[in-house]
Amino acid sequence: MSLTFYYAPMTSATRVHWALEELGVPYEKVKLDLAAGDQKKPEYLAMNPNGKVPLLVVDGVPVFESLAILVYLGETYGVEKGLFPALGTPRAEALKWMAWASVSLGDAITRIIRNGERFPAEQRNAAAGEQAKKDAHELWGMVDRALEGKEYLVGKGFSFVDLAVGGFVMVTARFGVDLGAYKNVQAWSARCNARPALGRVMGEYMGGGR
Repeated sequence: MSLTFYYAPMTSATRVHWALEELGVPYEKVKLDLAAGDQKKPEYLAMNPNGKVPLLVVDGVPVFESLAILVYLGETYGVEKGLFPALGTPRAEALKWMAWASVSLGDAITRIIRNGERFPAEQRNAAAGEQAKKDAHELWGMVDRALEGKEYLVGKGFSFVDLAVGGFVMVTARFGVDLGAYKNVQAWSARCNARPALGRVMGEYMGGGR
């Protein structure tokens, strides 16, 4: 089976990159330059009409949206490697957190970004930005409570659930939401960030590698 991963550093593709490294499966990487518009070129749009990253091409079949890619990788490779639960209620519990991260948490963070300094002043709404930060605090409080007495969100060990949710910690903090009060989140995030697979990904990004 051939896997080709299209990505850009420090985007929603990062958690897919992390997942691929955790799995240790062979894959080809294609780094896109978003500033140069690589994601809007006709050959890329033919595979991913969203014009975004990430994209995983599996034996010639393009799969876009990071959540869909993570679920595919989890079901295909992760169960055997202990990184994704087998069918049943543990799988349902995993999927609820992964969907929640992409939809509820992702929406709050997107609203924070869209009403911040990355966008022109005339496109920003200060009140909407503050509300988004309040929403993010409520959502991270939910994670903090779910982690009480636990090392990881689902099951007894690290799984795709942790990278799917934990991948949002750094971006939340980067855009002005202080997560210091959430002690369980802080300890859990530190455990996730210590994973060698994530270290390889971030090492590549910081080093400017392909």
